[in-house]
Amino acid sequence: MSLSLRPNCRCALLVPTSMGVRITPVNGQPVHCSNTFVMQATSAETNVASVASFLGLPVKVLTTFVKDSPIARFIKDNLAGRHMSYEGPELEQGGPWGYRHQFNIADSGYGSRGPRVQNDRAGEVGRTLNVKDFDLERIFGREGVQIVHLSGLIGALSPETSQFCLELARAAKKHDTRIAFDLNYRASFWKNREDELHRIFHEIADMADILVGNEEDFQLCLGVEGPEAGGQGLAAKIESFKGMIDRVKKAYPNASVFATTLREVINTNRHLWGAIMSVGSDWHVVQPQEITVLDRIGGGDGFVGGMLYAILKGWAPEKWIQFGWACGVLATTMTTDYGQPADEEQVWSIWKGNARVRR
Repeated sequence: MSLSLRPNCRCALLVPTSMGVRITPVNGQPVHCSNTFVMQATSAETNVASVASFLGLPVKVLTTFVKDSPIARFIKDNLAGRHMSYEGPELEQGGPWGYRHQFNIADSGYGSRGPRVQNDRAGEVGRTLNVKDFDLERIFGREGVQIVHLSGLIGALSPETSQFCLELARAAKKHDTRIAFDLNYRASFWKNREDELHRIFHEIADMADILVGNEEDFQLCLGVEGPEAGGQGLAAKIESFKGMIDRVKKAYPNASVFATTLREVINTNRHLWGAIMSVGSDWHVVQPQEITVLDRIGGGDGFVGGMLYAILKGWAPEKWIQFGWACGVLATTMTTDYGQPADEEQVWSIWKGNARVRR
C-alpha cells in the first residue's frame, strides 16, 4: 500500500510551531550545579521537520516571533541553517512582562541519574498563533503542500493554537494535503480544557491520514482503550499494543497509517528501542533492541520525522518504520534535540548496525 501525495507542490512538509530555546549544561551535568550552558533553538515540530530539511526536501515553518528580539533573530538564523523557510507575524514585546519565546531548561541525565526538564512558557508568543495571520489559500492552494505535520503540543497550547491547528487540518483536507497528527499529550496543557480539547483532537484525528502516539496519547487524547496489562518487557507487549492500534483504526477509519514507538529504559544511556506501524491491513514491527543514548530528548520526534521523510520519498512501507527508527536513534546521539543526518546512507547504516569508520 502507498500513501498518495499531491504532486507539484512547493512544500514537501509544513509544520506549525511555537519556537523557543533549549538551555543545557555542558558535559551532561545537572542544571543546579552548572555555570556553563549551551543554547539552541528548538520545538518538537521542527525536530520532526529537520530530517526532511537536512536531507534536501523543502520544509516550511509557520510560527510567531517577538519583534526586534535577539532571541527571535537567533531562532530565525537557526531555522535558516537547518534549511527551513518560515513565515509568521512579529508581535511587539509589550514591555518586560510582555511576549517572549519560551525557555526549555534541560538536564540530559547520565547513567543512573535520569533527565530532568523544566519548561518556562510564561508569556509565550507562540500561544497567539492565529489563522488570520496566514494566507492558507496561498499556502495550501496555489503553492501546495504534500504533508502537514500537526502536534498535540501546539494543538493544546492555547485556545488560539487549538483553533489554528483545526483550521490548518481543514484547509489541508480541502486541498488534498496529507495530514500527520502526533498526539503528544501533556497533562498541564489539558488542565480545565478537557472537553474542548477532546472535541478538537477528535476532529483533527478524524481528518488525519497518519496518526502517531503512545498508549497514554491514544487513551487521554482520544479516549481509546490502551494496551492490555500483562507480559514483561516491551517485546512481550507488542501484541497488546497491536490491539490498541486496532481500536484506534476502528475509531478513526479515515487514517491509513498508525504508529507508536516502544521504549524501555535500562539507564539514562542504555535503552531498548522499537516501533510498531500499521499500514492498511499490514503490520510492520521493529523489535526492541539496545541503543546507546547521549540525550533521549527528541528521539520520538526523530522517529516521526524519518517516517514522514520515507513516505515523502515514495518508498515501500516497510522502509518507513525502518528509516523512522534509525532517525530516532540518530537524534539520541546528538546534543541537539533533533537529528541532523548527513545523508540517507548515514541513517541506513544505523539501521543496519554498521558503526564502522567511513573514510
